[in-house]
Amino acid sequence: MAHGSGKLGPMVRLFAFLTRRSELSHEEFLDHWLNVHGPLIAGTPELARHIRRYEQHPRAEAGPMSGSEHCDGVTVQHFDSADDLWAFTAEPAYAELIAPDEAALLDLQRLVWVITGEPTVVIGDGTSTGGVGGDVAGA
Repeated sequence: MAHGSGKLGPMVRLFAFLTRRSELSHEEFLDHWLNVHGPLIAGTPELARHIRRYEQHPRAEAGPMSGSEHCDGVTVQHFDSADDLWAFTAEPAYAELIAPDEAALLDLQRLVWVITGEPTVVIGDGTSTGGVGGDVAGA
């Protein structure tokens, strides 16, 4: 990822839509992503210290009804600031451990990512839909 120059304000999230390398099956991808890649980040203190929250969202099921064909999962990483995200990628351990693992796991040409700020919550977290039907009970 290229370094951005502007600070995005408090709490940013990195969303990355992941496509596995073609020589990996979906199951091989998931096994490595969930059992090697994630624990590698979490278990490397100089990397983990930059991340407030790290989520892995595997594709729910095979087939077209669970999303775009080539997306195997989504990762969401929460950082206190954009500066913390860039500090994470600037760590020597990122270049030594994470970048090579990403290259072995992901089709980097198909990687789609975006950095976001705070979300606008439309439904949920005590908000009302404001439209027909009002609040959804039990949601």
